[in-house]
Amino acid sequence: MTNATGPDAYIGRNAVDPQGDKIGSVGQVYLNDETGQPDWITVNTGLFGTKEHFAPLAGSSFNGDALVLPFDKSVVKDAPDVADASHLDVDEQEALYAYYDRYLGAGTGSVDYDRTTDVDVNRTADYDRTRGEGYDTSGPNTDDAMTRSEEHLRVGTEQVAAGRARLRKYVVTEQQSVQVPVTREEVRIEREPITEANRGQALSGADITEEEHEVVLHAERPVVQTEAVPVERVRLGTETVTEQETVTGEVRKEQIEVDDDVTTSRTNDGRRDI
Repeated sequence: MTNATGPDAYIGRNAVDPQGDKIGSVGQVYLNDETGQPDWITVNTGLFGTKEHFAPLAGSSFNGDALVLPFDKSVVKDAPDVADASHLDVDEQEALYAYYDRYLGAGTGSVDYDRTTDVDVNRTADYDRTRGEGYDTSGPNTDDAMTRSEEHLRVGTEQVAAGRARLRKYVVTEQQSVQVPVTREEVRIEREPITEANRGQALSGADITEEEHEVVLHAERPVVQTEAVPVERVRLGTETVTEQETVTGEVRKEQIEVDDDVTTSRTNDGRRDI
């Protein structure tokens, strides 16, 4: 048990296990009716602290700003559920006692809880819940007003891996046609009449002879070659796109009603709602 005597010493602190790993944050503190000392707390766990679990203060201690509980987070999360955190009936108390006795009996000096059997089940069993001054009119630390609270959704964002994109280069073969001009030589016969200028050449041979003349014809043909030419640079980039997404969650809120025997404007059961 810690040396703290007031509930404000616990509320809002981080509850950690013996190794210093966070279990959750302390939400509510329950006082023993006989001693007036804190005996039980609720620990809020889960996303946004929406899960509330009961844990005893027996065997706990302070380490700086943290409240060190003598068991792991899994022990607190697996504790019996209580349907209404503002009310502990006898069966719920006994279930919590039996559950935590397994973890506290050997390591904390045989903790002895005060298990009163004469319990007014219309209250919070053997314990009064407190969240500080002005919260609960049945507690020892209140003023003339009652605080009404309600939960609001607190929505944030986190970065998660949504997919992967990979840039890959591969080779494809395609047909390409190009018009290429080519030249070739063709044979043509050229005739010239006998003139004074060429008469000597024409009469230089025998009168009647057989001869052959040959000429080599040339032509161009296409020659195809390929070369690698850089045409562009490609890389992967990212861009941020913002869109609206609707998030739905359950929230709780407290209602305050008045029990008034003299007010004429009231409901069928004698109460007037605020």
